[in-house]
Amino acid sequence: MSRVYNFSAGPAVLPEEVLQEAADEMLDYRGTGMSVMEMSHRSKAYEEIITGAEADLRELMGIPDNYKVLFLQGGASQQFAMIPMNLMKNRTADYIITGQWAKKAAQEAEKYGKVNRIASSEDQTYSYIPDCSDLPVSEDADYVYICENNTIYGTKYHELPNTKGKILVSDVSSCFLSEPIDVTKYGIVYGGVQKNIGPAGVVIVIIREDLITEDVLPGTPTMLTYKTHADAKSLYNTPPAYGIYICGKVFQWLKKMGGLEVMKERNEKKAKLLYDFLDQSRLFKGTVVPKDRSLMNVPFVTGDADLDARFVKEAKAAGLENLKGHRSVGGMRASIYNAMPYEGVEALVAFMKKFEEENL
Repeated sequence: MSRVYNFSAGPAVLPEEVLQEAADEMLDYRGTGMSVMEMSHRSKAYEEIITGAEADLRELMGIPDNYKVLFLQGGASQQFAMIPMNLMKNRTADYIITGQWAKKAAQEAEKYGKVNRIASSEDQTYSYIPDCSDLPVSEDADYVYICENNTIYGTKYHELPNTKGKILVSDVSSCFLSEPIDVTKYGIVYGGVQKNIGPAGVVIVIIREDLITEDVLPGTPTMLTYKTHADAKSLYNTPPAYGIYICGKVFQWLKKMGGLEVMKERNEKKAKLLYDFLDQSRLFKGTVVPKDRSLMNVPFVTGDADLDARFVKEAKAAGLENLKGHRSVGGMRASIYNAMPYEGVEALVAFMKKFEEENL
């Protein structure tokens, strides 16, 4: 068996060390005589798994004591409804639209109140992050919402918006744990784990305690109330137990690697290798304004759809998988998350150079 270099945007590459550990424990987790997949979520063994995972995440991110960590289901998309249901006290929220996911989140929030789209980069196919230094933040806005890293379009906020004192809510699904962040700048920071942390099926919500109340919109289901899960320590119902177990292993791997400062350096090095090639290439070009480029998702094109398709096909044959761009953008996209080794990006750039020479 040979492993490919998997550039998928999600579900995505996981550290081989983590996969091997999970394989070794598949039939018998630490002398319990059973797999974590078979284990009661009320057992002592599982309690140690979930509390250990939370403790490691808190350490990695420097999460203050006045924030709760919730391991939930429903993906990031369920948060599009859960956030307004729990936070829209004035029935008003401000959204900054930098891609498909922020746009979908805004559309969902409109079911619960007034949504003001206070900035957008839709005019240039979301290829940049709008200036957010002096936004027309609504006086009665309950929160300001962003999608911090745009998986499809390859853009990233390198400076958080000036929310003028309003709560900032951020979807960090595709940049989760890729670099250090200051959690205190957010009211809620959340993300689906299937891009940079674990298998699909878990969404992690980090929420300031004062935002967890019983004062939610009328009709909010019990399962969509943050207080339900905060009070029950993410064990109100059966959680995505195996997914959380893998996330916990990834947190341990990140600590072993040196933490988020080290991951940021590694990610910058990988991204620089690819962007430097794109900037001097005669065939390929990046699609994002350089100052707003993501370290995680790198879209690029040749300008010829047939040539793009051939590149993806030949790359796959060379062991470089999942390089086709999102259908709304076309071209190619390399997702180079934490678990993608530098050698994988080197292999991609070498293949791109060869392809360029053969097709110019």
